[in-house]
Amino acid sequence: MQYRRLGRTDLQVSVICLGTMTWGQQNTEAEGHEQMDYALAQGVNFFDTAEMYSIPPQPETQGSTERIIGSWFKARKNRDKVILASKIVGRSANDWFRDDRRPTRINRKQIFEAVDKSLKRLQTDYIDLYQLHFPERAMPWGSNPTRFNKAAFETPDGETSIAEQLDAFGEIVKAGKIRHLGLSNESAWGTMSFVRDSEARGGPRVQSIQNAYNLLNRTFETGLAEIAMREQVGLMAYSPLAQGYLTGKYLDGAKPAGARSTLFNRGQRYEAAGAEDAVKRYIAVAREAGLDPAQLALAFVNSRPFVTANIIGATTMEQLRTDIGSIDVAVSPEVEAKIDAIHQLVGNPCP
Repeated sequence: MQYRRLGRTDLQVSVICLGTMTWGQQNTEAEGHEQMDYALAQGVNFFDTAEMYSIPPQPETQGSTERIIGSWFKARKNRDKVILASKIVGRSANDWFRDDRRPTRINRKQIFEAVDKSLKRLQTDYIDLYQLHFPERAMPWGSNPTRFNKAAFETPDGETSIAEQLDAFGEIVKAGKIRHLGLSNESAWGTMSFVRDSEARGGPRVQSIQNAYNLLNRTFETGLAEIAMREQVGLMAYSPLAQGYLTGKYLDGAKPAGARSTLFNRGQRYEAAGAEDAVKRYIAVAREAGLDPAQLALAFVNSRPFVTANIIGATTMEQLRTDIGSIDVAVSPEVEAKIDAIHQLVGNPCP
């Protein structure tokens, strides 16, 4: 396994981060435990979860993934072996997360409630990296859209300022409940605003940003990659396989049994015009190089200098072994040149 520094902290996290959002719906508690056992044995010391999980979000299964991780910690007594990341839900109309049944906001009251509930489910007294799952303010969903959306910039009522959010998180850090702060689904403006405000006010500095990044969506490169490298706010890349579409399993309208898109019909982002043609082109590059398409897609993400960690997700042990094994796959200059040539032609069909 390879390890990289998390932001400006003293933590060295594995390049492969174990994603967990299927545990509680697609995967059972026992299967989640099996995945964690295997990942830890392979040198993966970085796990990512969220109060929203499992996915798709619904009241009946909310928090199930954290509970599964918590029962594993209790059974294995190995909390000190894992660098744990979780997330607070951002602005949404969902009313099942909070005791007062109000829509979610990232304000002081909800921050304290969310952290305490996550700690209880996780059966731990601290979270290493606590992330804002998506912003409190109004913004275009997807963080780096390819088209301007005027409506997304309408300021909603009751918006909590970044400064106010940082003040509340600062209290949580001082209390020892979280060690470091991170962002997710964030823009370049938002990231630099958090950096600027934390430096000006002496609050906790954001150490990471978790955004989508894969061969079908390289929008992170256009503005955020420089911030990640110069400000040491490294990318935790999610959907590195584009929700499985880069494996080729959905080509030509296929709907494999048990697959996420088959079960939940949530793959529209990766079914946009031009997406399937792009997938076929990238798979052809992998085949020509004698590589598994999934491992090539993951290895490309692993190789980016602005990436701190690559968040993989699996519903079977075979998938998990393949995904973790990508750490041993090198992307040659010749293969990278072919990938860039395809990108020049197809761009980002799935931002």
